[in-house]
Amino acid sequence: MCPRVLQPRNEAAAARASTVLYLVGAVLLAVFLLVAHPLPLSPGVVRAGWVMFASLVLMGLVTVVVPTRHLTRLAIWPMLSIVATAGIGCVAWLFPDQVEMVPSLLAFPVLFSASQMRVPVAAGITTLAIAADVAILEISQPAAAVLLHSLYAVPALVLMTVLLGQAMNQQERLIKALRQQATVDALTGLVTRRSFDEALRQALSMAGRPEGTALILVDIDGFKGINDTYGHPVGDDVLVHLATVLSEQVRAGDALVSRLGGDELAVLLPDCTAETATRRAQQLVDAVRATPLELPDGGLVGISVSAGVAHAPRRVTELRSLYIAADAALYQAKQAGRDRAAVAATLS
Repeated sequence: MCPRVLQPRNEAAAARASTVLYLVGAVLLAVFLLVAHPLPLSPGVVRAGWVMFASLVLMGLVTVVVPTRHLTRLAIWPMLSIVATAGIGCVAWLFPDQVEMVPSLLAFPVLFSASQMRVPVAAGITTLAIAADVAILEISQPAAAVLLHSLYAVPALVLMTVLLGQAMNQQERLIKALRQQATVDALTGLVTRRSFDEALRQALSMAGRPEGTALILVDIDGFKGINDTYGHPVGDDVLVHLATVLSEQVRAGDALVSRLGGDELAVLLPDCTAETATRRAQQLVDAVRATPLELPDGGLVGISVSAGVAHAPRRVTELRSLYIAADAALYQAKQAGRDRAAVAATLS
């Protein structure tokens, strides 16, 4: 497994950026060879130039042809910038009278590493580019010119790396926060409907669970009355309290609790028989009834829930029908007097 520091921030984005940068470099070199060079070139230099053009096109197509996961596993991404920097050195060797192009070309691998790679790799590539820039200029330029060039080129490359690195770090933190919001309910800390549905879908599709899959829908009895009597902040406390009670009644390895929305929660029981699911649902109802919410002033708020249980055998894979059955059972529990569990007919 490739160390994380050598992996790109995003494989797909790195692949697109690498392809674009290499192909743009190939086009610029072709234009230079065909129309832009002011002096006649020897046949050997022309051949070397076209070989480099073909190499740039090939490198640009690598990330199109080779799956990105293989490039990551082999730590190819940092090598792309190193190869690009070496290739620019070859350009300076082939066309010494155009050595002033080098600083601009070296911005390409620096741009790629700063925007796509993690900070240590970006810093290393920037250092390599600066060293190559100075070394190439020292061959053809007087010391005073090299020093003057370094005074503005080096800070520019470093600043590019720092600013892009900071921007990409901030973007990663934002994406992580958005993903967290998409998978975890901010109030209760339970998983959201989206994550729960994905887990339920996987449970239904796994052939290695011969007992089937059970879904329990849990709804707070008289939740509107609690909000009207105690206020919405206490209503939120009730939801948090209920989430805690339900989570304590199940083991993380064999069940998943979710807040579907409002005051409705759900429990997924994979590899569970219908009889076991019915018993577990009643245990949840009893546990909630036995655990009132204690208010800051010492008062207690009694809570009860109704639960609807639906069970799908191994061959059932339709998510919607399981929800419909559990919701119908929940309605039966409400109609029968609340504070109880009701069971839907086993799906066929």
